[in-house]
Amino acid sequence: MADYILACESTADYPKEFFEERNILWAPFHYNVDGGSYPDDLYTSVTPTAFFDMMRSGKQPTTSQVGVGDYVELWEPALKEGKDVLHLALSSGISGTYNSACVAAEQLRASYPERRITVLDSLNASAGFGLIMEYLADMRDEGASYDELLAWLDENLLKVNAWFFVSDLEYLKRGGRVSATSALLANALKICPVLNIDYEGKLIPRQKIRTVKKAIAELVRMFETHADGGCDYQGKVAISQSECKGDAEAVARGIEELCPRLKGKIRITNIGTVIGSHTGPGTVALFFVGDKRVD
Repeated sequence: MADYILACESTADYPKEFFEERNILWAPFHYNVDGGSYPDDLYTSVTPTAFFDMMRSGKQPTTSQVGVGDYVELWEPALKEGKDVLHLALSSGISGTYNSACVAAEQLRASYPERRITVLDSLNASAGFGLIMEYLADMRDEGASYDELLAWLDENLLKVNAWFFVSDLEYLKRGGRVSATSALLANALKICPVLNIDYEGKLIPRQKIRTVKKAIAELVRMFETHADGGCDYQGKVAISQSECKGDAEAVARGIEELCPRLKGKIRITNIGTVIGSHTGPGTVALFFVGDKRVD
């Protein structure tokens, strides 16, 4: 058994069962709606359909990041057991939770000076964040040391590519991320913006694609262009989606046609309540290991 634990946040958007089975600790973000605050508990207390139906009805949830005390509570039992902690945080280009985790780590180092507590910025989100945790869990279970995981992260964090499209800009408009005029025009013209996460972990619009069908094809093209080894890719692929599983499956089929050896191996997950609060339903995000992000 490893002498360290892995930890992350709910915004890694993998199923709860995955984290339990792979012995990965996770801290929940929260979403707020109608005066109430609810944990992003990986769809334990609400279904994806119910959550996104709530958004379709006109409600716009806001989100709250993980607090310093939450990290202390998450990590301290392992530290008391004599284990070190390796925690990855949601991209600092999207949230300030990385800073909160760093503050918590500094506090705990004073109480556990003999223990190693490392907090790293994942520079990713949703199932891309989850994909990184899956690679780390695989390495840990194969006997990799704490330092070997740190070396892998240093080499590979920026190689985890993230490409996604949004099919309905209404929800970005509600959150103030696009103007009402831009959202109205884009929806009328069936424009699906294609975005990615850059080397600073920020969301960057890259293209304006007309129709979901063409946006699906563009994500497949981005995989073919940027994946490690192209059609000979042998790594992991994850796709997260918000109430548009058919579109996510179409992306997966397109990739499987390029890379038959991946057939049946592409993980499709639900976009969680926190990331989903910002994207709304109709978003598909594709993650894989490929070219190092440089812009």
